[in-house]
Amino acid sequence: MHLFAYGSLMCEDIVSEVAGEPLLCEPARLEGFVRRAIKGEEYPGMIALEGESVPGAIIRNVSGAGWQRLDAFEGEMYDRQQVQVMLADGSAIAAQTYVIRPEYVHVLEAFEWDFEAFLKSGKARFEQHYKGWDSV
Repeated sequence: MHLFAYGSLMCEDIVSEVAGEPLLCEPARLEGFVRRAIKGEEYPGMIALEGESVPGAIIRNVSGAGWQRLDAFEGEMYDRQQVQVMLADGSAIAAQTYVIRPEYVHVLEAFEWDFEAFLKSGKARFEQHYKGWDSV
């Protein structure tokens, strides 16, 4: 199965460490969803919203063990869902992604999460907080 990542997992070093296997990211977009910052956190959440789209990355062929680690890392706030993702060449591919559960929507900010800002300053704080994370 493939993963559509839209936040910290768009960084190959982070997703590879979390999944416990080397993974590569390709540009992709998910229609019908919106990405928002999470209050007090460096990472975003995503919810369905007609007419919106989320830029992100497709990460192909995550192993079963990788999915177990990703599920544990994402935790109870997210629900893994099947989606259709648009690739850079215009083709569509089935993937799994993590969507904020309805009972946690209140943690989302009203503004879009900024990947470039994450790379400039948030990534270092994120890695400091989650460095050495291991679910197994």
